[in-house]
Amino acid sequence: MSAHGKPIKMQARKSAGLSGEAHVPGDKSISHRSLIFGAMAIGQTRIKGLLEGQDVLDTAKAMASFGARVTRIADGEWHVDGVGVGGFAEPDHVIDCGNSGTGVRLIMGAMATTPIAATFTGDASLNKRPMARVTDPLALFGAQSFGRSGGRLPMTIIGAETPVPVRYKLPVPSAQVKSAVLLAGLNVRGQTVVIEEEATRDHTERMLAGFGATITSEQTDEGRVITLEGQPELRPQDITVPRDPSSAAFPICAALITEGSDVLVPNIGLNPTRAGLFETLIEMGADLTYENIRDEGGEPMADIRARFSPDLKGIEVPPERAASMIDEYPILSVVAANATGATVMRGVKELRVKESDRIDAMTTGLRANGVEVEDGPDWWIVQGRGAGGVQGGAICATHLDHRIAMSFLCLGLSTKEPVQIDDGGPITTSFPIFIDLMRGLGATLGEVDV
Repeated sequence: MSAHGKPIKMQARKSAGLSGEAHVPGDKSISHRSLIFGAMAIGQTRIKGLLEGQDVLDTAKAMASFGARVTRIADGEWHVDGVGVGGFAEPDHVIDCGNSGTGVRLIMGAMATTPIAATFTGDASLNKRPMARVTDPLALFGAQSFGRSGGRLPMTIIGAETPVPVRYKLPVPSAQVKSAVLLAGLNVRGQTVVIEEEATRDHTERMLAGFGATITSEQTDEGRVITLEGQPELRPQDITVPRDPSSAAFPICAALITEGSDVLVPNIGLNPTRAGLFETLIEMGADLTYENIRDEGGEPMADIRARFSPDLKGIEVPPERAASMIDEYPILSVVAANATGATVMRGVKELRVKESDRIDAMTTGLRANGVEVEDGPDWWIVQGRGAGGVQGGAICATHLDHRIAMSFLCLGLSTKEPVQIDDGGPITTSFPIFIDLMRGLGATLGEVDV
């Protein structure tokens, strides 16, 4: 049974060329952070282009539960009247973060150094995901956590009464953990230091600086060292959210593998810590170009044009690139299936603990559709079958994971036989316009009559 009710079976079949403009939603990572930082500032933060998927709406509700005034003005336009650093009130009900690992982990960090208690829960998928990677460093500040076995939700966090500054080295590359520690450090007198051996997405650092925090980053022998001065007074901001590169990945990759396609995806964020997929696709021989390159609010942006690319070649993706494209490996594996030769992906164990075990989910589904795949604990290899060479014909399990669902639907646009997924419900939660957007480009996909 789907966490969204009755499973929604969907199917995609071989399509004529995709064409037109794909206006994808605002960046989810920046949307979450805009709401949270706005709630921790003094005054009104005005946001345009906010992603209004359920994950972000759950974060908006959470900020209201902690005392901020959160108001929707129009489509994508929101105002947040913040309570200041350390100003969170204790919520009077459980905080439900739905399917969002980003939302729950960042919010835990934001409240962990304020002497209040909050209980967090989520949907069936989120409640299976490990939270110890966040609660362990938060305990160093003095916060306490009480959850289910294995550090799983539902979980109660009791914020530290007298928090102490922390110097923390990330055991694995994770922007969520880094951000949770930095958010906790906001309400601590002194310096909070985070060290990462591999650079992860830096939206939190960029946005903290924009809101007036004193934060520095330098490369040392230890790795990237980020230092935050605690107890700043954050200033409210006017924020225009760039469009999400992770969402853009789907129409872009679908265009690359669907014969006759020419698709423009405007206003995409090209933060170097997020653009690894596009770099990888270009190395594979994709007909991918950046147009109208510019900078807005400290974030680089461009319009991206993707055309059908029949001569894609398999490559070995550099492991150090994984942090900049970790969410894009499922759709990359679909492109790899349509390339010639092997695409090797290493250093990706983080995929095992996302909304699902994404390596297992994609490996199983690709094999069922006639693609040879090998996998291990932190690697997988897709043996490409060339343009239009994937047989298709399988029903793929999505495991309540929207990226798995959308990846297999994109695969079906180029396969010899249709590809089905067992439940498209998670798509409506995390990328609600996906089906209409893809149909608008000419994709043949939709619900299966049962």
